[in-house]
Amino acid sequence: MISSVVGLRVRFYRMRVTVIGTGYVGTVTGACLAYIGHRVTCVDTDAQKIEKLRRGEMPIYEPCLQELLQLAAARGGIDFTTGLEAPAAESDAIFIAVGTPSLETGEANLCFLEAAARSIGAAMDDARFRVVVNKSTVPVGSGNLVETLVREGIREAHAGELTRVRFGVASNPEFLREGSAIADSLYPDRIVLGAEEERTLQVLRELYRPLAAQSFEAPAFLPRPAGMAKAPLVTTTLTSAEMIKYAANAFLAVKIGFANEVANICERVGAEAPEVMAGIGLDARIGARFLNPGLGWGGSCFGKDIQSLLHTAREYGYRSRLLEAALEVNRAQRQLAIQKLQEKLFILKGRTIALLGLAFKPETDDLRDAPSLQIAERLLQMGARVKAYDPIAMQACREAHPALKIQYCESPEDAAQDADALVLVTEWKQFAHLDLRELAKRMTRAILVDGRNLFDPEAARQAGFDYCGIGRPQRAARHNGASVPRRVE
Repeated sequence: MISSVVGLRVRFYRMRVTVIGTGYVGTVTGACLAYIGHRVTCVDTDAQKIEKLRRGEMPIYEPCLQELLQLAAARGGIDFTTGLEAPAAESDAIFIAVGTPSLETGEANLCFLEAAARSIGAAMDDARFRVVVNKSTVPVGSGNLVETLVREGIREAHAGELTRVRFGVASNPEFLREGSAIADSLYPDRIVLGAEEERTLQVLRELYRPLAAQSFEAPAFLPRPAGMAKAPLVTTTLTSAEMIKYAANAFLAVKIGFANEVANICERVGAEAPEVMAGIGLDARIGARFLNPGLGWGGSCFGKDIQSLLHTAREYGYRSRLLEAALEVNRAQRQLAIQKLQEKLFILKGRTIALLGLAFKPETDDLRDAPSLQIAERLLQMGARVKAYDPIAMQACREAHPALKIQYCESPEDAAQDADALVLVTEWKQFAHLDLRELAKRMTRAILVDGRNLFDPEAARQAGFDYCGIGRPQRAARHNGASVPRRVE
C-alpha cells in the first residue's frame, strides 16, 4: 500500500520511494527509508555495483549498513536496479543522490544531477503527484535547475502530450558522517526540508514522520540514544535548505582549522593544545566537538563544499576570506608530518617511514582527499620508503591508487618492523590499544609522530619512543617542579 495525496492532505500508508545513486548517501538513505516502512528501489547505472547489492555484498564500507539492509528487506522492502523508468513512474518521492565532484574552477560538476533530473522527467506520467528530492549536496539554486530539467525531460519524452504531470521539487540535505552514517540517519540532529509549495512539504513530512517522531522500533545493534524523543524538523525554502548544508560544513571546517592554528601556536609557546581545546570547549558557546588538532581534515565533503560556496560567492561579487583561509590552513597542516620527520631525522632520503592509517577518518575505507595520500606521495618524492597499515582501507587504496609505491603491511607490528619513524595518520580505536613498547623494539629508530594526539605522550616516551604530537611541546611544562594539572575534576 502506498500513500495517496488529496489536495494538501496526505493519507499515510507506506510510501513508494526511488533513490538514484548507490554511493554512501544513496545506499544509506535507501536502507533507512526502507527500514522505517517505505518501499524503496535504489537505482544506479553501475551494473556491477547493483549486482553486488542484490547479492547482499556492500560496495562501500559502512558499519551496520549490511545488517540494516537485511532488516529493511523484511520491513518496507528494498531492491536494486539499473532501470529508472519503472520505479520512478510508481514513486511518491524520487531522491537524487548522485555525485557532484568539484571541477578545476571549484564549482560543482552537475552532469550526473542533470542526467538524473531529465531521466526522472522522462519516466513521469500524470497518475499522481510526485516529489523530486535533491539529496546530493548541490550549489545554491540547483532546485530551480532540477525543476527546469525535469520539465525538459517530460517534454522530450512525451512530445507535449502530457500537460497535467504534477510534481514538486525539494531540497533535503544530508548530514551524514562516514563511519556513523546509519546512526546519523536514524537519529538525526535535525531533518531539513526545503520547498516552495506546501503540498511538496506535506509529502516529505509524512515520509519522515517515523524519524521525526522517533516512532520506529530501533534496531537491536544500534539502540536509540538515551533521552531522544524526537528529531527536530526544519522546513524552509529551497534556497535556504541548500545554503544550510554548505554553511554547516563550512563552519565545521573553519572550527577544525581554528583548532589547528591554535595548536601550532601552543607548540611554540609551550602550551598543551589538547588541554587548551578542552578548556575552551567547556564554554557552551563553543562546544567541545571538532576541536581536535591534527593533520587536517579530508574526505569528499569539506573541501568540495567550501570550494563550491566560494565559487557561488564570487558569482555574486563577494570574496569570503575566512573560507579561503580554512582551505589554506588545512593544506599547510598536512605538511606538519613531513616537517616533524625532518626535525627528527634531518634527511628523509633512504629512511623507512611507517604510516598507521590510510582512510581519511576511522570507520570508513574512503580515501578521498585523505591526508595519508599526500603525506605518502611527498615522502616518496623525497626518497623515503613508505610502509602502511590500515584495518579497512588497504584494498581500496590498492585499487584506487595502483601507482602509489608503498608497502602494505599485515599489522601495525609489521609496519613498525625496521622503520625509522612511525606516523599515526588515522585515529582508529584499535590503535589506542597498541603495545607501544613492542612497536618501539621493532623499529630501527623509535620515533613516533602522533598526527591525531591519540597517545599519551609520557606513556609513549616510557615505552621508548621519541614522541611528538600536534600542538604539544616536546616535554610537558613544569611549574615549581610540579606537573600542570591535565584533567577537569
